This record gives sequence, structure tokens and C-alpha cells, in this order.
Amino acid sequence: MMRIIVMGVSGSGKTSVGMAIAESLKLPFLEGDTLHPQGNIDKMASGIPLTDDDRWPWLDAIGTELAKAQSGLVVSCSALKINYRDRLRDKAGGPLAFIFLDGSIEVLRGHMSQRTGHFMPLSMLDSQIATLEVPNDEALVYRQDVVNSVDDIVKASVNWLREELS
Repeated sequence: MMRIIVMGVSGSGKTSVGMAIAESLKLPFLEGDTLHPQGNIDKMASGIPLTDDDRWPWLDAIGTELAKAQSGLVVSCSALKINYRDRLRDKAGGPLAFIFLDGSIEVLRGHMSQRTGHFMPLSMLDSQIATLEVPNDEALVYRQDVVNSVDDIVKASVNWLREELS
């Protein structure tokens, strides 16, 4: 069973990559942002960064979905801090792999400026980058540079997942 978080700051391509990984592995995909309480969405849309207290119920909801996923699940979730990732690991009920989408500020800004209909404004990218604790030396984390194409990221990630989780 594969439980996978596609993580990174806003604009890193979590949804696009997550959906493609899920399709490739024939697993369901969950857009983690859909589990945010409306108050969190309103804050972010207004350019107000979330606090840890804002994030705990959201992370717990994602963890609950991961634990219920008997056949596996791919979830998009920023998972910016190690204690967020540890909380997700604790709640998931089994091994949890992370695909970390990383990239330069220029590439991330470019991605964000091209998308439409998302509640997260470009102005929030700096606060997310400041919050990010890069998952160095954590188990079951695979880093991918978002300068690469989605297809290349997905292919490399799926190969890594199959090796690590089979």
C-alpha cells in the first residue's frame, strides 16, 4: 500500500504532479487544500499566513484520510515543517512517503503567476518559503526540482516510490 504526500510551497506543482502520480499508480488523489476549514482559506486569500494552530485541524483531517485509505492514496499538502510531516506520519497509520517539490523563487513565482482560480495569492509565497523546513535526512523523502517537466518529475518519482515502497 502506498500513502504519498506531494509536498512543497505554493506554486510548486503539487496538484499537477500529485494527480499524475496517482494516475500512474492507479491510486486515488486528494487535493489537500479541499480539507482546509473555510477560515483558513479566507485568511490565505486575504494574504494572512496561517499559524500552526490554524494548520493542526487541517493536517489531522489529511492524516485521517490517509489512515482510511486501505488501497493507498496520493495527497497534495504543503507539509512545510518537520513537525507537520511528523504529525502526518503519526496519523497516517503506516509508512508515508513524501515527494518534495523544490525550486528557485523565480520558477515558483512563474508557476504561480500562470495559474488561475486559486485562493493563494502570489504575495503568500515569501511567507511559505520562510516557513519551509527542508526535509533533509528524513526517511522516505524524494526531492524533485520543479524546473523539470511534470512528466519527468512524475516518472522519476514513480520509479523511486516503486523501489522504496514495494
